[in-house]
Amino acid sequence: MNSNQQSNRLLILVGSPRRDGNSAALGKAALRGAEAAGTAATLLFIDDYIHGFLPDLRHARAPADRYAELFLEHFLPADGMLLCTPVYWYGMSAQAKAFFDRSFSHYAGAGPEPQRVMARMTGKRLGLAVASEETYPGAALGIVHQVQEYARYTHSDFVGYVHGAGNKRGEIARDPRQPLAAAQTLGAEFFTRKYSDYRIETPRRHNVWEAAPALSSTPGGLP
Repeated sequence: MNSNQQSNRLLILVGSPRRDGNSAALGKAALRGAEAAGTAATLLFIDDYIHGFLPDLRHARAPADRYAELFLEHFLPADGMLLCTPVYWYGMSAQAKAFFDRSFSHYAGAGPEPQRVMARMTGKRLGLAVASEETYPGAALGIVHQVQEYARYTHSDFVGYVHGAGNKRGEIARDPRQPLAAAQTLGAEFFTRKYSDYRIETPRRHNVWEAAPALSSTPGGLP
């Protein structure tokens, strides 16, 4: 653990209505990993804050719920966000989608200080954890692409993705791919995991990973 790790704030958002479901299990595993690494992490359920969709703001007010609290007081101050969602019809849950949709009212000028909001929306680390009934690898690719494009749009880094399968509550723990362990690792490494996304002009080194230190040929000697 280092001081930078301790100063980073991770928001884990669960887009499932089940408090003991598989998406929640992924979120709780990530929370354990983050806390073990010394990261300040918070896990919230989206439907505790959102009770309506984005309306036509020219003719109606935003729903009277706690979305502004979630967005302004939890999301904007966070340095990273991990979204945990079930796969519903090969997309994210309505709760999760509404979280992104409703942000429009804050950065498009309907809310206070849109320039400050836009500045705080950018440059975050983002992660995704999904739970589906199917083990089919493509089941969640639509969600992956959506988060990837959100990261691109907001100049953020999409640092990790976990996919687990389960139908009954908690069944994801039996997935032989061990998604709960992967989610815990993602939580622990959220702000230290190497991220690269090259462009044609990106300066490149000859190696991706640092070489292991050479072993000493002298018995008992240090490298």
